Amino acid sequence: MIGAWLQRHRISILFLLALLTLGGIFTAFKLPVALFPNISFPRILVTVDAGDRPVDRMVIEVTQPLEQVLRAEPGVLSIRSTSSRGAADLSVNFAWGTNMVTALLQVQSAISQQLPNLPAGTSFNVQRMDPAIFPIFGLALTSPHQSLVALRDFAYFQLRPILSSIPGVASVEVLGGEKAEFQVLVDPEKLRASNVTLDDVARALAANNVVTAVGRIEDYYRLYLVLSDTRLKQINDIKHTILHSGSNGIVELGDVADVVEGVAPQWTRVTANDHDAVLVNIIQQAGANTVLITQEVKNQLAIFKNQIPKDIAIKPYYDQSQLVIDSAFGVRDAIIFGAILAAIILILFLRNLRMTIIVAMILPCVLATTILLLHLLNMSFNIMTLGGMAAAVGLIIDDGVVMLEHIMRRLSEGHQGAPTHGPVLSASMQMLRPLMGSSLATIVIFLPLAFITGVTGGFFKALALTMAAGLIISFFYVFLAVPLLGEKLLKFADAKHLEDTGPWLGKLHLYYQKIMRMFFQKTIWILVIIIVLIIVGYIAYRQVGSGFMPHLDEGGFILDYLAKPGTSLTETDRLLRQVEKIITAIPEVDSYSRRTGLQLGGGLTEANTGDFFIHLKNKPRRNIDAIMEDLRSKIELNVPGLTVETAQLMEDMIGDLTAVPQPIEIKIFGNNQTDLQKAANQVVSILQSITGVVEIENGIIISGDAINIEVDRVKASLIGLDPDVITRQVQSQLMGNIVSQIQSNEKLVGIRVWTTENWRNQIQQLQRLSLKAANGHYVSLRRVATISIQRGQTELTRENLKSMIAVKARIEGRDMGSTMKAVKAAMQQLSLPIGTYIEYGGLYQEQQKSFYDLLVVFISAVLLVAVLLLFLYEDFRVLFSILIIVLLSLTGVFFGLWLTGTELNIAAIMGMTMIIGMVTETSIFYFSELNTFAEEHGMNELIIAGTMRMRPILMTTIIAILALLPLALGSTMQQPLAVAIISGLIFSIPLVLLVMPVLYYLLLSIRK
Repeated sequence: MIGAWLQRHRISILFLLALLTLGGIFTAFKLPVALFPNISFPRILVTVDAGDRPVDRMVIEVTQPLEQVLRAEPGVLSIRSTSSRGAADLSVNFAWGTNMVTALLQVQSAISQQLPNLPAGTSFNVQRMDPAIFPIFGLALTSPHQSLVALRDFAYFQLRPILSSIPGVASVEVLGGEKAEFQVLVDPEKLRASNVTLDDVARALAANNVVTAVGRIEDYYRLYLVLSDTRLKQINDIKHTILHSGSNGIVELGDVADVVEGVAPQWTRVTANDHDAVLVNIIQQAGANTVLITQEVKNQLAIFKNQIPKDIAIKPYYDQSQLVIDSAFGVRDAIIFGAILAAIILILFLRNLRMTIIVAMILPCVLATTILLLHLLNMSFNIMTLGGMAAAVGLIIDDGVVMLEHIMRRLSEGHQGAPTHGPVLSASMQMLRPLMGSSLATIVIFLPLAFITGVTGGFFKALALTMAAGLIISFFYVFLAVPLLGEKLLKFADAKHLEDTGPWLGKLHLYYQKIMRMFFQKTIWILVIIIVLIIVGYIAYRQVGSGFMPHLDEGGFILDYLAKPGTSLTETDRLLRQVEKIITAIPEVDSYSRRTGLQLGGGLTEANTGDFFIHLKNKPRRNIDAIMEDLRSKIELNVPGLTVETAQLMEDMIGDLTAVPQPIEIKIFGNNQTDLQKAANQVVSILQSITGVVEIENGIIISGDAINIEVDRVKASLIGLDPDVITRQVQSQLMGNIVSQIQSNEKLVGIRVWTTENWRNQIQQLQRLSLKAANGHYVSLRRVATISIQRGQTELTRENLKSMIAVKARIEGRDMGSTMKAVKAAMQQLSLPIGTYIEYGGLYQEQQKSFYDLLVVFISAVLLVAVLLLFLYEDFRVLFSILIIVLLSLTGVFFGLWLTGTELNIAAIMGMTMIIGMVTETSIFYFSELNTFAEEHGMNELIIAGTMRMRPILMTTIIAILALLPLALGSTMQQPLAVAIISGLIFSIPLVLLVMPVLYYLLLSIRK
C-alpha cells in the first residue's frame, strides 16, 4: 500500500526533497556563525558603590541587606558576595533555563526598593553575565609619534562611529589612551594672598562659561532668539577669567594659578606590542554572525585606510572569528574526508558505481536539510552544531547502505528482465520496520539530554539536537529517496554482481561459520570472553583520567597578574615592562595586549592587577600548554612580587560566566575571619605538596593602604568648620574638580581646578594643606584632623549568607579526577576549628554535577532502548542479548580512551551514550535478518543470519569509524566524542557477530 503510494507520487516526492535540499543550501549562507551555541548563563552580577567605608561596615550596612533581599527572589539558587572598602560585588545565581531578562528586572526592582534603606549616596549596577559581554574582535592602536590623547580621540571620534554602524555590532568600547583637559593649577599661597578660595575659582569659571537663551525679539517680520554667550574658547580665556575686583584692582585667574593643557589623572594603563596603546573592542549582538562582523570590520578598515594617519598602526590583537573559522574548516574537512573514505568503502564492498552514487547523493541532501531545520529552530553554525553534523555523517550513510544492500539482495532473488519497481519497493517496505527501529534506537538516546542543565546542557544540547535532526531527516530520505532512485538506476545485473561476494569476503564467511560452530559447541568460551571484557573494561576505566570540557588549542591565552596589595600604577607598570620583554622573547608569540587596572571585558580593577591577551603564531609550533607553562615559569623566576595565572580564553570566559574560573576551589566556611585565614594558609601549604597543582591562591585579598583623615569635630567647630566643608576642601586640593567644559570641535574638554603638584604629591604635604575657616583665616589640616596610614583591609567573601574564603588553584599536566582525589586525601590532615568546614567548588563541582546528569542520561538511554526493543520484538531474550552486547561495547570505549590518553570528560561520556544507540542499531539489523527464518531459531539459522549480515555490518561500522576518524585525529571539541565512538564500534563488530548469537542461543534454552 505504501509502496504503491510512493510509486504514484515519486515525482512530487523527489521534487520536494530536491526543494528542501536547495532551501538548505540557500540557508547555509544566511545562518549565523558563532563560537558558542546561544546559551543563557543563569548569573547576574550586581556591583554596589557606597562611597568610602570600612569593610566590616560595608558588610553590615550594604552587603547583608542586599543578600537578604535578593535571596528571597524567585528562582535564586545561591548568592556569593565580595565586600571591600566602599564596594561590593554580588553574584546571583539562578536555575538553568530561567528567563534571565525577567530575572534581571526582578533583581533591579528588589535593589531599587531596598536602596532608600542603604547609606546615602549608594549606587548600583546590574549586569547579565552572557557571552555577548565579551569582545569578539579587538584592535590595538599604537603610534611612535601621536600622543595617547590623539590616539584615543581618533579611536573614539573617527573609528568608533564607523564600526558601530556595522550590522550585528552591539557596542564598540575604547580602552586606554588619555583624555585631554585644561588644568588650573592653583598656588595656595597666592590664593591666600588674594583672599580667594578654590570654591571662588570654581564658581568664577562656571559663571564665565555659559550660553543661555535670555529671550526672543520679533522685528521686521522675523523672530530672533536672544542668546547670552560667555563661553570660554581657549586657554587664554581661562587665564583672564576675573576672580575678584575691587579698590585694589582686578584679580585674574592667571594671577593665582598656572593654566596648562594636561590630561586627566590616569589610574589605568594599556599597552600592546611594546607601545602604550588604545584598544578598540567590538561587542556583538546576541545571535549575530561573528564571522560576518569581523570580516565587515576588516572591510571598513580597508575602506577607511586612506583617512588613517600614516604613523598610527592598527593591528588586531584578538579575533574570535579565527577560532570559529578554524573549527568550521576543521569540521568541513572532517565531513568531506569522512564522506570520501565512506565512498571508498562503499565501492570496495558493493563494487558498483551506481549504488555508490545513490548513497553519496543522500549525504549532502540530508546535511542541507538539517541546516534548513537549524535555521527554523533559530540556531547557528557553531563548534557544537558543526561537530554534530560531522559526527552524524557515518550514521547518515549507514542508513542508506543498509537499505540499499537489503534491496539489492531481494532484487537478486528475482528474474533477469523483470521490472524493478515492484521488487525494489517491496524490499524497501520489508526494511521499514527495522530501519525505523534502528533509527529510533539512535534518536531516543538524545531525548534525556533535554533535561540536562548547566554548562553540559548548554553546549551539548545543540550537538544532540543537530544529530537527532540529521538522523530523523536521514530516515525519511533513505525511506523515500533510495527506493525511488534505486528503481530507476539499479538493474538485476547489479544485484547478481553484488551476490558474488568475491574471494576475500567468501573466505571471511567460511572462517566466520567455522568459528561460530566452535562457539556453539563450546559456549563456555563466550562466558570466558565476557568475563575477560568486564575485567579489561574495569582496568581501563580505572586508568582513564577524568576532566570537564574538552581541551582545545585556541591559538591565544589570557595571562592574569596580581602585584602586591597597594602597589602603585607606576610600580606595577615597571614590573609589567619586564614581563613584556619575556613575552616578546618567546618565539611563538605573534602579538600581545596588556591592560592594567582594567580587564579584557572592560571592567575596572585595582591598579595592581589586570591581564594580558597573548596571540600565538599559526602552527606548526609548540603546544599552547607548553608555551603557557614556559611563560609562567620565566615570570615567576625573573619578576618577583608578581603572581600570574594562565588560561585559554574559552576556559577563562566560561569561568567568568559561571563564577567558577579555576578547576580547584576549596571553600572554607566559618564565623571567625581570623580562623578562616589561618585555615586558608594551611590549605595552601597542603596543595603545594600535590603534584600537578599550580597557580595556588589563598583567597585572602587585601586592598591597598589608605591615608585616614579623622576630623576633630570640636577643634573644627571652634574655627567655624564642619567635617563636610573640610572634606570638600581637601578633595578639591588633592583630586581637583571638573568645574566646566570647553567645546573643542566634536568633543568637550574639561577644566579641572587643582593645586600644583608640589602641594599634593607626598604624605607630609597633606598635613600642611590650607583650609579656609568661616572667619576668612587659614589653618592647616593637621590643626583640625589626625592623619594616619591605615593598612589595607581584607576583602570579605560570603556565600549563601555565610562567611567564606575560597582557595583556588589550577591543574597542569594531570587530569582533574586524579588530582582532586589526591586533594581530598591530603585534606584529611587539615585541622579546622569548631564551626569551620570546607566544601569543594570550582570546575570540579561543575564536573561532578555534569557527570551525574550524564549518568542519568546514560541510564535513561539504556531504558528507552529497552522499551523500544520490547516494542519491536516483545521478547526479553532479544532484549537481554542486545543490552549485554551494548554494555560490553563500553569496554572498547574505556580501552580506547586509555590507549589514546584521552580524558573521560563530558564529550567522551556523550560518545559513550551514543554507542548505546549505534550498537543497538547494528543488532536490530542482525535480528531483522534472523526473523526472516522460522519462529524457532537454531544454530544454523543464527550462523546464516550472521553470514548474511556480515557485509552490511562491516560496511556500516567501518564507514562510521572512518567518517569520525578526522574528528578523532583533529583538535576539536568533538575529539573525545569521536575517540569514544570509534573505540566502542571497533569492539562492537566481533561482539555483535560472534558473541550476541551465542548469547541469544543460550537464552533460547530458557523457557518463555
